Amino acid sequence: MEHGSEYYQAINDFQEARRAADLQRILARLRGKSADLIPYEEVRRRLHARNLAERGVQDVPLDAIIGSVGRYSDFTRTFLPTRDSDRDRWARVHWAAQTTAGLPPVELYKVGDAYFVKDGHHRISVARQMGAKHIEAYVTEVQTDVPLTPETTIEDIVLKGEYADFLAKTRLKQLRPEADLTLTVAGGYDKLLEHIDVHRYFMGLEQQREIPYEEAVAHWYDTVYLPVVQAIRERGLLRYFPGRTEADLYLWLMEHRAELSRRLGWEVGLDEVVEHLAQHEGAQGWWQRLQRSGRRLLERLVPDALESGPAAGQWRRNWIEAHGYPVLFYEILVPISGQEEDWPVLDEAIAIARLEKGTLRGLYVHSAAETVDEAKVASVRERFLRRCEEAGVRGELAVAVGDPPHQIIYERSRWCDLVALRLNHPPGEGPLQRLASPFRTLLRRVPRPVVVVPGEAREPRRLLLAYDGSPKAREALYVAAYAVGSWGAEVVVLTVEEGGVRAAKVQREARRYFRKRHVRADFVVAEGEAASLILETARARQCDLIAMGGYGAPALVEVVVGSTVDALLRRSRLPLLICR
Repeated sequence: MEHGSEYYQAINDFQEARRAADLQRILARLRGKSADLIPYEEVRRRLHARNLAERGVQDVPLDAIIGSVGRYSDFTRTFLPTRDSDRDRWARVHWAAQTTAGLPPVELYKVGDAYFVKDGHHRISVARQMGAKHIEAYVTEVQTDVPLTPETTIEDIVLKGEYADFLAKTRLKQLRPEADLTLTVAGGYDKLLEHIDVHRYFMGLEQQREIPYEEAVAHWYDTVYLPVVQAIRERGLLRYFPGRTEADLYLWLMEHRAELSRRLGWEVGLDEVVEHLAQHEGAQGWWQRLQRSGRRLLERLVPDALESGPAAGQWRRNWIEAHGYPVLFYEILVPISGQEEDWPVLDEAIAIARLEKGTLRGLYVHSAAETVDEAKVASVRERFLRRCEEAGVRGELAVAVGDPPHQIIYERSRWCDLVALRLNHPPGEGPLQRLASPFRTLLRRVPRPVVVVPGEAREPRRLLLAYDGSPKAREALYVAAYAVGSWGAEVVVLTVEEGGVRAAKVQREARRYFRKRHVRADFVVAEGEAASLILETARARQCDLIAMGGYGAPALVEVVVGSTVDALLRRSRLPLLICR
């Protein structure tokens, strides 16, 4: 019987399967992968398998069988035979499979949606070679908190084992059954355990008691992990990172936040980090990459003074997306060099921070070419913190070393809501002086509104809004309406009939905007040179602050012909709030 034509055909089929197995192993080795079955004992140990339950005879998909109890190296992942000594037994099983009697059911362990062979390796191998899709099996289900899938690899088992250890230690599945903290990178669960330990420590300090471990786990999950995951979901961040999980992004965000806080010298809010990730790390499509590459090329070719800067209103859209509190200027960046001219800038920032109940982020910029004067830094920090404390405002001072200073300010400004600057070397009247002005370059590039203080500080109780209907002036209109509603300020809206601007039409837009928001304001229309009329009206109406849009025309045009912003920077003694 074994020497019939069917048997010899089975021998030939085995030889073909062996050659295919060798090729499969070679290709897997070249890819740095394993072609072998997954050892069941390794899975059972690593995943803390328990509670066996008999499930009777079932029809099991062959593709879902991924491992073996004891013969994981005798067959490849697709159950091709790897040992020549199995030839005769494999051929007999192949012959038996073609008889009317068929083959008895195999015996399998089920872990999640994956199966492991307890008995019947040759039957499964033959069935796959004959093109079958399912096989009858006695199934025993094995319970684990980390279920497997048919796609699980031997490399995945290590990571899933770490997850099982994490769940065994924290009992998170019992505390929060809906929790899914699947990670795709090894070593992450040790970091999660560190997060829980740190959270438990500070819980104990706050509550003045020993916190039971499981209580700390549940509290960390509810108050730390879930809020981050909720932010990830609200912004749809996972779509930018195929193959990653919410737990992956949680760890990345928390580590990125810690690194940014260390580098900047102040605590960065989670909302800002999420927004930064969405804007800068999320653009993975080819079109976005092309745009970013184009921008980087332009940055190399175009001088800083001719850069256009962020789009009008981008700062406000970012702020609305990133913040959940109804405060516009919560974090204010204040560069401090220690010169006497800097302290009125701090006073202006303090006045706004008091109205906003915000925080001051002081920044001492030190040139990389000089030795840090520790005594001077300590003196500046002491004076900064003392003035903040006397005013009842939260503040902290970071020290940054590098060149040029305006680049450091520009980079850090994106992590704040407002930048307060001393008016240092305003743009000159000629094109070359304007082109060479680092202050003008900084104003164009900073992605947040800037309050410029040319002289003494003023509490912003009465604002002059210079409104010409341009996109950036509309941002100043928004800020002025906010100041009336949140600060109790008064506003005078001035529109100048100049250079073809139809002042009456422009002011009708502003009136409608204020009326819709139930904001009261005085409206003034004048004709003449804009900068002079703005200063005269501010003086006549006893204003404390001039609010206006930033540079609106192309950079090259404004370098050549000048702008109202440049003129006011040269002539104003009142603080200027310049909006993006």
